[in-house]
Amino acid sequence: MQSGSQGEKKCKIPANKILLIITLAGCLIFAGFSWANKTVTLNMDDKKQNIQAFALTVEQLLKAENIQLQENDRVKPGRSEFLHDGMTVTVKRAVPLTLKADGSIKKVYTHSSTVQALLEEFGITLQAEDSVSPAMEKPIERGMVVEVVRQKTQIVEEEVSIPNKTVKQNSAKLPRGNTKVVQQGHPGLVKKVWQITYRNGKEHSRELKSKEIIRQPVDRIVEVGSAKIISRGGKTVRYAKAIDMVSTAYTYTGNNTASGVPPRRGVVAVDPSVIPLGTRLYVDGYGYCTALDRGSAIKGNKIDVFLESRQQAYRWGVRQVKVYVLE
Repeated sequence: MQSGSQGEKKCKIPANKILLIITLAGCLIFAGFSWANKTVTLNMDDKKQNIQAFALTVEQLLKAENIQLQENDRVKPGRSEFLHDGMTVTVKRAVPLTLKADGSIKKVYTHSSTVQALLEEFGITLQAEDSVSPAMEKPIERGMVVEVVRQKTQIVEEEVSIPNKTVKQNSAKLPRGNTKVVQQGHPGLVKKVWQITYRNGKEHSRELKSKEIIRQPVDRIVEVGSAKIISRGGKTVRYAKAIDMVSTAYTYTGNNTASGVPPRRGVVAVDPSVIPLGTRLYVDGYGYCTALDRGSAIKGNKIDVFLESRQQAYRWGVRQVKVYVLE
């Protein structure tokens, strides 16, 4: 019995030691809690908030805050980085927009805050005359269209022909209907200086800066015959009008003409409603004559010429002739 009591005395832990153990365990638990709970600044698209986080890594923090990153989104520091108290985690969402530049139209994603930063991000440099829309300081917005217009101004000289005129002048020396060029003339020449503006390689506008006439145009002068004349047998025949007619021939019948004179060469029969009796004529192939006769078969544009013999009349036959009514 005595030995058993002595054993129990050896296993008994003093009360003051138990209290010490409990205190140490509490300190360890509090220290672990304090280490796991961290104050982190979360910066989402330039909007900051302080949060209490128990996550060990940036990846765990994003999951805890239900933040899903798209392919072009950025997070800093990286997802595998361990969190520590006072850390700032920055999430930058990529903004989709349309970029028109240098002949292409692209759907792009950007983390830039302004149009100017966007151009720098994509390596687009503006020249002196180029322009961009919207303005460079415009904040980036989802779905916006940014267009770069390449503009170039050139001074271009060109020589342009000045058309010359054709001037017609009446001439009593030429038969009516005939023409004669008395001066060939030539076009003029003018030098024009243009200021041409191109946008994206295409002409947008042009302004005439100067104009200088190098050579004046010279008119082409054409004489137009006003005289009703023809040349027959080396002689000039003046006429009032010309008529296309069908001609036949007749010879002596023993009767006088309708005018009462005996028929002879130079007498022709006509339709008085077309050519009045007594009118002086010139018939191609026949010569000078006078309308002194008529006939029942001579109607309209028909003429019957007198010949000396039946054989001559047969040879004349029926033909088309030009009949000139003399002045």
